[in-house]
Amino acid sequence: QGQFVESGGALVHPGGSLRLSCANHGIAFSSATVSWYRQVPGNEREMIASIIRDGRIIYSSVLKGRFTISRDNSKNEAYLQMDNLEPEDTAVYYCNQIPIGPWGPGTQVTVSS
Repeated sequence: QGQFVESGGALVHPGGSLRLSCANHGIAFSSATVSWYRQVPGNEREMIASIIRDGRIIYSSVLKGRFTISRDNSKNEAYLQMDNLEPEDTAVYYCNQIPIGPWGPGTQVTVSS
């Protein structure tokens, strides 16, 4: 079972945007439900968005419509477009499939002025 590898995290100002990517070349990616998670130190990892293999999408209400999940099965990649970022979005972001497989290293997103 392959591991997801996340990228694209950075330090951004409030109101800014980022696009995160994750890839996994060790699974049948096009058949997988892929989810993005985030974790703040001291808190549990929370699921924030999922894209099912048929293209259906589910978002956590905490996002308030600011994030967009997508996928490119030809590249075995999933993406999280994050707009109008807030300091509360500061976290390490991960992706994984359902059922959960090995966790990748995550990518740090810091929103600060």
